[in-house]
Amino acid sequence: MTRTWDSPEIHAPYSLATSSTGRFLVVILGPTAVGKTSFAIHIARSLGAEIISADSRQFFRELRIGTAFPEETQLSAVAHHFAGHLSVTDYYNAWLYERDVIGFLEDYYKRCCYAVMTGGSGLYADAVCSGIDEMPGPVLHVRDQLDEILKEKGVTALATMLQALDPDYHRTVDKKNPSRLLRALEVCLSTGRPYSSFRKNQTARRFFRVIKIGLVLPREELNERIAKRVERMMEMGLLDEVARLKPYWKQNALKTVGYREIISYLQGQCSLDQAVSDIITHTRRYARRQMTWFRKDMDIKWLNPDQEAEAMEYIREQSINGDQEGMDQRELR
Repeated sequence: MTRTWDSPEIHAPYSLATSSTGRFLVVILGPTAVGKTSFAIHIARSLGAEIISADSRQFFRELRIGTAFPEETQLSAVAHHFAGHLSVTDYYNAWLYERDVIGFLEDYYKRCCYAVMTGGSGLYADAVCSGIDEMPGPVLHVRDQLDEILKEKGVTALATMLQALDPDYHRTVDKKNPSRLLRALEVCLSTGRPYSSFRKNQTARRFFRVIKIGLVLPREELNERIAKRVERMMEMGLLDEVARLKPYWKQNALKTVGYREIISYLQGQCSLDQAVSDIITHTRRYARRQMTWFRKDMDIKWLNPDQEAEAMEYIREQSINGDQEGMDQRELR
């Protein structure tokens, strides 16, 4: 179904029984291609809210087609923040994102009671909802060395290194995720301390209540959506986009699904058909890893992408409960 944003039923903010002091962050989560963007826009318009992106690839203004960056009609329907605000040459991580979003929300909640956050980067969403430990900054020569190991020996070699340097983190990390392994090893090698020694795992106290909604589809349907999305990206000019970004191919932002496969094709390492097939396969694997991450969170209310009315009812219920908790706490004080 094609979504339009001029229907009268979503112009007026949804009527919720909340107090003047209520502050709520509605977080829309789910795997790639499940329909989070359209769903979040509908919810945001219903709430009179604005959207915060929690898609770490959509932070970079140069990456549009390969990240399924929101279309102009979607951007104009609701104000979006933390989308296209960085360059691929900028260093950014979940701790910086937490700092920036929390700073933004401190001012935002002076004029709005609701904000909507959406994206598939679970680590970044968790950083805002629960906090994240501050980590040492990047050390470029160390990362370059690790990138070479990854290229020459593969992700298994990185996992083996991490097992020797930080066995505690090695037991819990996704050993198929090169980004997680590279970051942990970078900290270990540059500081001489285990990555896990910087992780305090303390939940931050927030000045807003978090309401989490997860979107889910049957695997076959999601797989079909992923294939169609990749086909549409190619039609929109993903090949040309990656070619234009050649000066930045070594940047970490382009070492992700959709970009690295096309780079392999442009470097003569595979056919275009193989590159497209690899994008579909790797995207499906990424979606499964996303769901593995999200299913650990017992606070997520799972819905289908067409259950917008049910989502609004859940938000209403949680808002009322949140306000009552706030009143009880004030009475105790």
